[in-house]
Amino acid sequence: MTIKHNITVAIEPGLLKKARAVAARKGCSVSALLADELRELVAEDAHYAAARKRAVALFAAPLSLGGRPLPRDELHERHRLR
Repeated sequence: MTIKHNITVAIEPGLLKKARAVAARKGCSVSALLADELRELVAEDAHYAAARKRAVALFAAPLSLGGRPLPRDELHERHRLR
């Protein structure tokens, strides 16, 4: 059995009324509705963090575009400008 903790959430009466209606349509309690939303939020955050870590790792190594590195003298050659 999973251990659960109670928390207190302060929300406006109008929002609570709407949340109860949404929960009733889904056949669950407001508490279960909030728990599901929090689970989804935490999962999305974990997916984002993993994607960000992969993206940062891609920047660590240069992207190979083929070709060859130019030597300094060839890179600064200005014969076309003369």
